[in-house]
Amino acid sequence: MSLHLPSRRALRSAASLTSSSFLIPRTHHRTLFNNFNVKGWGTGKRDVQDASAKPSNPLTEDYLKRKPKPQNSLLRGGLSSSSILEDEEVAGPKPAAGRAADQQPLSRDPDTMAAATDPDPNSRKRWERKMVIRDIHKRGRLTRTQLLKKQERVLLSKSHDFKTSVKKLNPLARQIVGKTVEDAIIQMRFSVKKAAKDVKEHLEHAKNEAIVRRGMGLGKAKGEDFTPVKIATKVKKSVRVDDPTRLYVDQAWVGKGLYGKSLDSRARGRVYILKNPTTSLTLVLKEEKTRIRLHEEKQEKLRRRKVWTQLPNRPITAQRQYYSW
Repeated sequence: MSLHLPSRRALRSAASLTSSSFLIPRTHHRTLFNNFNVKGWGTGKRDVQDASAKPSNPLTEDYLKRKPKPQNSLLRGGLSSSSILEDEEVAGPKPAAGRAADQQPLSRDPDTMAAATDPDPNSRKRWERKMVIRDIHKRGRLTRTQLLKKQERVLLSKSHDFKTSVKKLNPLARQIVGKTVEDAIIQMRFSVKKAAKDVKEHLEHAKNEAIVRRGMGLGKAKGEDFTPVKIATKVKKSVRVDDPTRLYVDQAWVGKGLYGKSLDSRARGRVYILKNPTTSLTLVLKEEKTRIRLHEEKQEKLRRRKVWTQLPNRPITAQRQYYSW
């Protein structure tokens, strides 16, 4: 029995043998002639292929020989000579010297660092000369602002962004202005507002920061005599001061933060985008000695004010004697 094989199919099979795709292993396609004997039409045995057999193509064998083998490129680390975890018996010998980790760091070059620390030396020299001339003119005298900064301590503390809006947080900021830090914490503790908890936590953080960083609120010094006084605040409330270092909230304001986005599912399969606002709170804490000074300056200004007197009784000139309407 002869097998009819068209010439076009024979050329196609020959081209596939010479192409580079022959190097890729392929799975055997099951056909009628592979599974059964041609003569018996089902009486023959099925062909069983060995999966472990290697291809006998010389091109594939050459490719496998030239293929690089994987190597372990990881280097084992080590401990420093002063480490208490160093164990010679367990860790083994130390790695060879000359590694990048064992080399000493390079010394800093002042000329290279000057590009960042002193980018414009001429402007710096002019500014220094200007400051020296200003100090000579003042003869070492400090301005009133500089004296107050040396005598009174101030802390500016800004919080992180709260998940609320400016409209909701602003009433809480106005509520704590002028109160002592302890009274402001109590107000936020019993407030029904949701953002009051965040404001209370920030007040406690600002209080601790003022004590640690600025040395505020530490009480009267030893041997210091202070007579309790009653002062008036900015909101015209009377406050009794027993400790001049007691902290109070001088200013409080809010600021907008970044907006978050979330999806809002609506009717008929529509989806809207919600903008979730965030707001930050900034506090200015001062000591009671500052409020006492402001109260005394205000009283002194009232005492120096001249008494108002009416105009002297004299005849009116350069005007009509009758009404002009």
